[in-house]
Amino acid sequence: MIPSVGHMLADTHLHPDTANRTATTPAPTQANTAIDPRQHTAPYAEALRSLAAEDWQRLHVPAHQGSPDHAPGLAEVVGEAGMSIDFPMLFSGVDQDNWRMINHDRVTPIMAAQQLAAEAWGASRTWFITNGASGGNHIGTTVVRGLGREFVLQRSVHSSVIDGVTHAELRPHFVHGRVDPGLGSSHGVTPAEVDFALREHPNSAAVYLVSPSYFGAVADIAAIAEVAHRHDVPLIVDEAWGSHFGMHPKLPVNAVRLGADLVISSTHKGAGSLAQSAMVHLGHGPQAKRIETLVDRVVKSYQSTSSSAILLSSLDEARRHLVTHPEAIETALDTAEEIRTRVKNDTRFRDATPDILGGHDAIDNDPFKVVIDTRGAGITGSEAQYQLIRDHRIYCELATPSALLLLIGATSPVDVDRFWTALQELPRSEAEPERPIVLPGSCQKRLDISDAYFAESQTVPFAEAVGRASADSLAAYPPGVPNVLPGEVLSAKAVDFLRATAAAPSGYVRGAQDSRMDTFAVVAEPSSTDLS
Repeated sequence: MIPSVGHMLADTHLHPDTANRTATTPAPTQANTAIDPRQHTAPYAEALRSLAAEDWQRLHVPAHQGSPDHAPGLAEVVGEAGMSIDFPMLFSGVDQDNWRMINHDRVTPIMAAQQLAAEAWGASRTWFITNGASGGNHIGTTVVRGLGREFVLQRSVHSSVIDGVTHAELRPHFVHGRVDPGLGSSHGVTPAEVDFALREHPNSAAVYLVSPSYFGAVADIAAIAEVAHRHDVPLIVDEAWGSHFGMHPKLPVNAVRLGADLVISSTHKGAGSLAQSAMVHLGHGPQAKRIETLVDRVVKSYQSTSSSAILLSSLDEARRHLVTHPEAIETALDTAEEIRTRVKNDTRFRDATPDILGGHDAIDNDPFKVVIDTRGAGITGSEAQYQLIRDHRIYCELATPSALLLLIGATSPVDVDRFWTALQELPRSEAEPERPIVLPGSCQKRLDISDAYFAESQTVPFAEAVGRASADSLAAYPPGVPNVLPGEVLSAKAVDFLRATAAAPSGYVRGAQDSRMDTFAVVAEPSSTDLS
């Protein structure tokens, strides 16, 4: 007999209108201080564990069929427990048998889990996805295509947004955010810049931007949402680096509570689910309601029909832990602040938070991003990163020639003394190390992105690539912001920067066909015979 977990859904005390809740419900301005008892449950994760506790003879996919004896190497990677809950999507006993009728709608464990997530983040609706925020950006750009081809787009978006622009053959009108070439960081855009872009391009169907930035700068989402709605278009926010926002009074408010209509959240980055798991949140109000059906269709078209139960359950559990353990967030915040305080009081390193907040684009910063300025410290950030890894087994999120960027998980307090001791032991050069300018300027557009991407291309040596239109989107990684887009003319500075990135010990250029960047893919030019 298939075990029932229907009682578990009953225990979640779903509101009678759960399945029919509309996008017009006002969003709370911050996470509630009183925790809803239902947030202590994890309907989907608990359903999986209930199934795994049974003595199954599994004659279905995946082929390991839950037995470590069938795949001992796999068991060493994910553990026996991980293999035991690796059930296929829509498995009878999770989503086919265990559901409740609420207002004549079928509510399954995964639906209940997504509803709890929507309530936790203040969304009208939430979708779990298993191809990361990159997949979420493909969803977001396809939604834009359902509204029109032109839209306003922040230039310093993740490369996955540019991939989506390419596939959907969109025509972005770029808004260029603030760049700090010293730290090697890109930040946000202002409401005035967005308003100007929408007035200049009145056929734009949406606004698409990033907040927070990779370095933690938070844009004025509430004001930008007001601007977008005044122009009668939805605001889509890539909030990949802010999945923990809105979950504690000391954290910035999350975008969906501030008026964004669609939000891509990389839950694993800050909120602690497994890598490659993410969420898409729908906002409130007319624009969100307008796109809800479209979003649902697009999510279904991108989501695998074999979605990982392990990744989905990790989203359910991450939400439960984040919401029900505010003391864990408080402890992690305390350790982040302790590191920042020690840096502020240090004579060698410098806290770069004032730089992050130093522009009109930033109204707040993510306290879980600690940026340590290494200029004047007798060591580059890149060399500091390398030596911390080699000698101390400490891995920081990112290093530029001028800075170290630490990412602290929202419920993951740091051993401050271990990190601080290692930082102080870093050797110091008598001569200030060379620190090249980190980010090249934007390249000139010659062709539309999709036209260049799908055009005939040819591979040429790097020296011959200068002055040619790139066929690829090329992004130094991390943070994955494209330095060159398809159709943009490769400048000498961009080529030198990308080659230097590729040559660095931890360097990687996403989109490159040649890992050393000795060659570049460029749009083929007609030969003299073709022109005759």
